[in-house]
Amino acid sequence: MRSFVHTPLPGKVVFGAGSLQQLGVEISAMGCSRALVLCTPEQRALAQRVIELLGDKAVGIFDRAAMHVPMEIAQQARAVAHELGADCAIAVGGGSTTGLGKAIALDSGLPILAIPTTYAGSEMTPIYGITQAGIKKTGRDARVLPRCVIYDPELSYSLPLDLSVTSGINAIAHAAEGLYAVDGNPIIDLMAEEGIAALGRAIPLLKLQTDDPAARHDALYGAWLCGSVLGHVGMGLHHKLCHTLGGSFNLPHAQTHTVVLPHALAYNAGAAPQAMQRIQSALGAQANTSAAQAVYDLAYDNGAPTSLRELGLQEHDLAQALDIAMQNQYPNPRPLMREPLRTLLQDAYQGRRPH
Repeated sequence: MRSFVHTPLPGKVVFGAGSLQQLGVEISAMGCSRALVLCTPEQRALAQRVIELLGDKAVGIFDRAAMHVPMEIAQQARAVAHELGADCAIAVGGGSTTGLGKAIALDSGLPILAIPTTYAGSEMTPIYGITQAGIKKTGRDARVLPRCVIYDPELSYSLPLDLSVTSGINAIAHAAEGLYAVDGNPIIDLMAEEGIAALGRAIPLLKLQTDDPAARHDALYGAWLCGSVLGHVGMGLHHKLCHTLGGSFNLPHAQTHTVVLPHALAYNAGAAPQAMQRIQSALGAQANTSAAQAVYDLAYDNGAPTSLRELGLQEHDLAQALDIAMQNQYPNPRPLMREPLRTLLQDAYQGRRPH
């Protein structure tokens, strides 16, 4: 029998088509009445819709959320929240916006309500990340965990296919690493497998019809489960590499996770065979297809990038990325070794299908 400890994270989830209409009720339930709405410039229209739903419970919009939460943007948002007398933040959009909400909460303790429109999963975690001087630093703090998350699949209907695929595989990465986390447990395993399976079903269907209601429901459901995994356990090599590549070279977040995941799984495969079997099973892979290959094929077959070169990384950057990745040892099924990691990064740069 396997012994384990599982501490469920607090927080409320409201899930279902049309659930955005519950926003006012949920803000009141949090005891708040002066919400600052956060978004990226591209999500301004949706943020305005949120403002209209809130009425006099809203104090304004901050629309400068950016990838990897640059420190200067975080400081600007904190100042605006203070000036407007906000008593909560509503993060509308993907991981960049949720991350900005967390940066405000970390500094001020303002509660967050998250309305995800992608499959990033950050809304289910107490993990934050802020980039300063080209280095992305992450941490865990209970203050940054959103008090409430509203999952409305209808808000993701217009998410472009390319972003849907990469965001979905980014979510799969959370669950995949949860399956071999040192602090994992059977509950995490169940959530991880179900989350991977839901996204594995949804992504090919979205290629056929991007506004397929059942596929959007499955994808958001899978993202919720995968994000929950990320919130409960520590991550390993894959996430550390992606933080290095994203924060230090300003690579796009979800696309970087999509490219790196198959190679991180290949690196860890021999040291985590049960986890790999669970990933294979969840994705419905053939017996002769490894977990790493199944994830690579999911990306390739659905038009996602498969190489770091496609994302704008220069080959001479690989040496610096390797140096940064080797600076801090952390729990991972296979110890971090310089030459195998060099091979991993080179394969990811070239976009080779894992052996």
